[in-house]
This record gives sequence, structure tokens and C-alpha cells, in this order.
Amino acid sequence: MSGVNEIRSTFLDYFAANSHEAVPSSPLVPRNDPTLLFTNAGMVPFKNVFTGAEKRPYSRAVSAQKCVRAGGKHNDLDNVGYTARHHTFFEMLGNFSFGDYFKETAIELAWKLVTREFGLPEKKLLVTVFAEDDEAADLWKRIAGLPDDRIIRIATSDNFWSMGDTGPCGPCSEIFYDHGEHIPGGPPGSPDEDGDRFIEIWNLVFMQYDQVSPGQRLLLPRPSIDTGMGLERISAVLQGTHDNYATDLMRALIEAVANATGVDPDGPQAVSHRVIADHLRASAFLVADGVLPSNEGRGYVVRRIMRRAMRHAELLGAREPLMWRLVPALVRQMGQAYPELVRAESLIVETLHLEEKRFRKTLERGLAMLDSATESLSAGDRLPGEVAFTLYDTYGFPLDLTQDALRPRGVSVDNEGFEAAMARQRELARAAWAGSGEAATETLWFSLRDRVGSTEFLGYDVDSAEGIITALVKDGVEVTSLGAGEEGLLLVNQTPFYAESGGQVGDTGSLSGANVSADILGTSKKLGDVFVHRVSVKEGELAPGVAVELIVDSARRRAIRANHSATHLLHEALREILGDHVAQKGSLVAPDRLRFDFSHPGPISADELRQIEDLANTVVLRNEPVETRLMAVDEAIESGARALFGEKYGDEVRVVSMGTRPEAGGKVFSIELCGGTHVTRTGDIGLVRIVSESAVASGVRRIEAMTAEGARRQLVAESELLHGLADLLRTPMNEAGARLEALVEERRKLERELADARRKLALGGDNAAEAPVQEIGGTRLLARVVSGIETKDLKSLADDARKRVGSGVVAIVGIADDGKAGIVVGVTPDVSDRFDAVALVRIGAEQLGGKGGGGRRDLAQAGGPDGDHAQAALDAIAAAIAG
Repeated sequence: MSGVNEIRSTFLDYFAANSHEAVPSSPLVPRNDPTLLFTNAGMVPFKNVFTGAEKRPYSRAVSAQKCVRAGGKHNDLDNVGYTARHHTFFEMLGNFSFGDYFKETAIELAWKLVTREFGLPEKKLLVTVFAEDDEAADLWKRIAGLPDDRIIRIATSDNFWSMGDTGPCGPCSEIFYDHGEHIPGGPPGSPDEDGDRFIEIWNLVFMQYDQVSPGQRLLLPRPSIDTGMGLERISAVLQGTHDNYATDLMRALIEAVANATGVDPDGPQAVSHRVIADHLRASAFLVADGVLPSNEGRGYVVRRIMRRAMRHAELLGAREPLMWRLVPALVRQMGQAYPELVRAESLIVETLHLEEKRFRKTLERGLAMLDSATESLSAGDRLPGEVAFTLYDTYGFPLDLTQDALRPRGVSVDNEGFEAAMARQRELARAAWAGSGEAATETLWFSLRDRVGSTEFLGYDVDSAEGIITALVKDGVEVTSLGAGEEGLLLVNQTPFYAESGGQVGDTGSLSGANVSADILGTSKKLGDVFVHRVSVKEGELAPGVAVELIVDSARRRAIRANHSATHLLHEALREILGDHVAQKGSLVAPDRLRFDFSHPGPISADELRQIEDLANTVVLRNEPVETRLMAVDEAIESGARALFGEKYGDEVRVVSMGTRPEAGGKVFSIELCGGTHVTRTGDIGLVRIVSESAVASGVRRIEAMTAEGARRQLVAESELLHGLADLLRTPMNEAGARLEALVEERRKLERELADARRKLALGGDNAAEAPVQEIGGTRLLARVVSGIETKDLKSLADDARKRVGSGVVAIVGIADDGKAGIVVGVTPDVSDRFDAVALVRIGAEQLGGKGGGGRRDLAQAGGPDGDHAQAALDAIAAAIAG
């Protein structure tokens, strides 16, 4: 067994043959865990299954899960490239039992895989168990035949896993491989355990307890198994090396870097090759999963990863963007196992290319400042934290990049000072925000939810419903009533009002009850399921416990529904016309328009926009039903529903389907997970009209559109404008464009002729105010004051004058309508060694109240605010010529 791809397949096939469901890798952005920045372990997609919050149709599973550790608690970024086993991106092989088998079967399956399928010699293997786990130790003796000296008991938390302070937990058992005495290091639990000789290749977690409180731990009724085997690490072992970067997959990427740079991959700059190879994987997979570089959140992490690799490309001598050229090599290696790489290849290439072009400018400025700040530092010194923070805050230079740049010189960074500077900036931001009252209000929602519960939403089916007022808030404080003329926030036990979320604006409308009425000005959501209505009381008094009827503005909601459904159609049309890389990056669904942001590397042509609009309207005109179903998340995604990465979904999700593809046997056109409100039939959208397309950020485009009545009004306005133009042009509307084009060209021609006539008139000598050609000390001078000549035409006028003079100097002052003046001086070639047009024009400009002037020795131009002194400017030039 040689290749990484073969090793991955062998693992999956082995457990599939042992009744495990082969589950595809989840995205790197956790679908159901907002507490994590990225998926960082194989068990993350199954977290809700282990806690009992989610049910799956299987009790055994196996997966090869793509993972990233480059931010937050689990951050290996700084070590990548300098060690044999650290990565930002890695693959975690794992088998899982959800209340099915437990320790005995898990150990038996593991031992057979590593010794029989993988063929590792038993004498090279040893295991660890939690010190108190006698059961696991006995099982290893019986199943594997391991002696006591190769079953090491570990008393620390290294061999006891927990999901958090409370919840499922249990002891671990790790399998180690001994690379041999020629490599330094001792067995686990020894003082030399951090060496490279004994390498952990697999961790088996025996999830058997429920940590109820810090001092109370109960047995789980259905104990489970969670295992993790790093594919890179086991591949190194099976390929006879202790270095993950020497495996065939990583070596292929490193060779691609070497071929692109011409630098020896095993020479003094080997670290740079490793960093680029690792970070290429992380960057490409994150982009494929919808994470684009930005200055905050996940986007900032991917930008740090990209820029660290790009810095090492620069160290290898790459003078042009390099990373994007390596993507095909990555796709060749991993595209078969992860088809999302193939689908997103063009987006990955373009994103890396644009990011590296931008970063090279940042790098040049940052390195110059870093060199200046550290020129007096030597090995063992520390760069002040304030300087590192300035590099980060002002120049976009991440701390780890600064550390990486200084590492070869033995210079470190004052991390405490950096954090202190960061903290000061945060305090300033807090001080600027403090006093708004929002912080206290946000805290209030937690206590209100605990007391009155969440809000039940009824608005998918009705536009009006009765509810009981459960709480009232005004100015961030809970109150017992709201009277006529007052505004505040209202909570009810159930509501038909949609709360702003997912890009869709909140509903507005009214409420009424016994002797009370109020306008509902907007609806928002707190803590995920508390609907907050902003109300203005018109008459009577609102109080907790009062029953009220809530009535949505149905006309406004109809418009919102049309725009939201159109957004889904446009999303699918964009993917079909532009490519599968298109992914939603934001949206606004309002009653008067819709806005949709999506990933795409460049502008959309007019023809593409027309195709997108036509495709969406084709579905609208078929007037087919819009179907909404509640489904389990996995079932929904398996059916083809598109999910937004990073969104948290419950056990059940709403799946909205609309339109069909007759050419594809009636296949659904659009199917998405969505909690918004939608039309009943596509024909209710009326019409989709795209009104604009623009850039929002690097790799993110935006389209704005209108539907139904808004689209009709937009088309009417455009039609009236065209009719008005046609009437003005006195031509049929279908000929208006050609007529307007002809008139524009005719105007340009007339403007050119008029400018020529003005220049000829200015030099004709008929104006008594114009001075004749003078002879000054043997030099001919043509000096003129002209008006009606645009400043931009003065130079061409001077060229004509030089031809008329033949030999000598021309000086022309043009006076504008606002009294300002422009001046131009020209010198013929035969006298240019005696007279400098730049020097002469500056003399004239000074008389006009101007400063400076520029051009060439034979032709220069300047200006000034005082046109009344035009003749004085010419006289000054004449005096300068006279010497």
C-alpha cells in the first residue's frame, strides 16, 4: 500500500465492510456548531448525534473528514513547515458507534486494521490507556496479545476526552508506532515523549459518561465510540517515514512548488516549500467551502494562511503570483476524493491570484517598515509589541507573519505588548459604543426568554393571528405597560410577523385588542427564537397578559415574498450561467427590491445578465407550484437542497422547491434550505428585472433586481424615457438609438470644427487688442491674449503659432469666462538652446497670480487666477527674452 489516496480508500472500505455507513466529509465551516471557527476534528459533524439532539438512520459510521486548525483554541499555524507533523489542513479518518458497539469491538476493529489491512508489524506497536481504565487494558491484552510493558497507563487528561465542562466524556486509548532507536524520543508518559520516535497514529475515545456537573459523572445509557486517525500521519508510517511532508501526496505538491520556482525542495529553503504545500491545501479547500479572504472572522484566517504562503513564495524568489499556478497539481492529487475542488477550481485560482497581487504591495510596505524597526536588533532581542501591532493594524501584516519573517534572525516578538496594544484598541472601541443602552438590552433578552419562553411563528400559513402579550420593553428596561403615544418593544407567545433574518426584512403591520391599537413598525429576532415587535401605541394601553390580534401588512408581505422567491431563482440561474462556484454571500429581501451577493471572480457581461434574467423569467412564466417541506438536515441536503455554510439548522429544516426543468425530465429547478416566506406559485413573482450588477468585495459580486409591481413600474419608467427621447429626436422609437448616435457624432464633428475656427481666428491678427509679432534682440516673439479658447486647446494653438513664426518664441494667454487664465509658451527648435519654455512660462504665470508650471523645454503650460494681468504676463516674458 503506497499512496495516500489508496490508504484513505482502504480505511473507508474496511469499515464499510464492517457495517459502517460511509459518510461524506462535511464542509470546513461547521454546519451545526457556531461555537467552532472551522471543523477541526472528525467527530464535529456527529456532535449532535452524540448528545442525542439529532438522530441518524444508522448507528455505525465511517468518514474521512477534512479539517482545519488555524485559528482560535486549535491553531497550528505557527508550527507548520518547521515540524514533521503540523498542518493547517489535514484529513481525519474515523469510525463511530452511536450506542452500538463499544470498547471490545472498537479495539478489535482497530487492531485488525493496523496489523492486517495496513500490515504494520505488531512489535512496532504499543498503546496507552487511561490509568483507571482496567477494562481497556485487559481487552488489549486479550485481543492484541500485548504485554503489560506495551500497555502504558496515563493518568492525565491526555487520555480522558470530554466535549466540554458538561456532557458526554470518557477515557481514551491511543495506538503508537515505534519508528526505531535511530530516531530520538521516548515512549508516551516518559520525559522524552515529545521526540519523533514514538508517534500516535490513532486515538480511540470510549464515550461512556455524562458529566452532569464538575463533581458528578453518570454512566451513559448507550455508550459510544469516536476515533480519530490522521491520514497524513498514518500515511507517513505506511510509507516508511516519520515525516508527513515526505508522503506521496505532500511530496507531489512540494515538487510542483520546486518546478514553479526552480528552488531545491530539499535545500536550505525546504521550510518554505512545506509551508506553501500545506497552506495551498487549506486555502483551496476553504475557498471551495465558501470562505473568501476578508478582514474579519473566517475570512481573516484564510487570508492569514494565504499570505503566509505567499510570503514564503517571495522568499523562494517568486516575483509573480505563484499560488494560483499550483491549484491544478492539488486538484490532480485530491480532486477525485473531494469533487468540490474540481467544481470550484476556477474560483480558487482567481481568488489566489487576486489575493497575491494585492498582498505583494502590502508585503513590500510591511517588510520595509519591519527592516527599519529591527535594524538594530540581533539574535535574542524582541521586537516591541507596539511595532508588531502597528504592522498588523496599519499594514495588514498578521502577527504570525511578523514572527515568521524574524525567525531566521533569531528575533522574537513581544507578544504581551502586542496583546496589550490590541486590548487598548478594543477598549477605545468599547468606549465609543458605551452609553447606547444596547448592551443592557441584549442582556435583558436572556432573562426574558428564561421567563416567558420563545415565540411560536405562525406566519408561514397566515397573515393574522391572536397572541398574548408576554413582556414589554422600553429604553432597554422591562416595563409593565405602554400607553398612547409611546413606542417600545413587545413580545407575544405567538405571532404571524416574520422577524428579520436570512436577509429578509421583518414584517410591519398593526395590532388591536380591547380598547387598544398600535402600529407594528418592524420585527426582529433575539437569541434565535424570541420575536421582538417594535410598536407605536395609537390608543389605549398595552400590558402583559392582554390578548391582541396581530395583522401583517399583507400587500408589503406579498412584495417581500415575490422578491424572496425571485432570489432563489436568480441564485440557481447564476449557477447555471456562471458556474457551480457561485455561492450566496449575502442578501437583502425588501418589499421594493432584492439584493443578492455571491462569489464570482469578475464582472458579469451584459449578455450573461440577459441569460440569467431570461432563465429566471422562464421559470416564473411556467407558473408552477412552490413547495415547502420539513425534512431532516441530512435528508434535505441529500435531496439536493442548497444550504448556507455556517448556518445553524435544527433537527428539521424547511426545504423550498420551485420550478422544474422539462429538458431534464422535470427535475426541480431550485431547492434550498430556507426559513423565509415565499409565493405559492412562481407566477406570483410576476416578472424578474435585474436593474444593476456591481462589485462588493474581492471575488464577490452583487445584483439588484425588482419583481412584480416594482419591476412593472421600472419597465414603464424606462419605456417613458425612451418614448420621450424618441419624441425629442422626432424619430420612431426603434430608430432612436441610431439617431442619437448620429447626433452625438455630428456634435463631436462640430465641436472639432469650432475649435479649429477659434484657433485660426485667434491667430488671424484681426483683433486690435492682439499684439503683432515683435522683434526683440534678434528673436521673433508672437504674443497673444485670446478668449473663447479652452485651456486644453492652448497647446495646439501654440503649435500653430510656432509654425507661423518659423523661428522664435510664442506666448499665448487664454482668458476663461470666470476670469482665470491659462498660459502656454512655445520655443522653436533652432532657439531652444537659448530659451527654456518652462522658465518663461513660470515668469508669465507669476504675473497671473499662479505658481509653477511644467512641460518640456520647447513647450510648457501654466495658469493663474488673475486674467486681468494677461498683458503683464506677456510683457514679463518679452522682458525675459530681451535679457
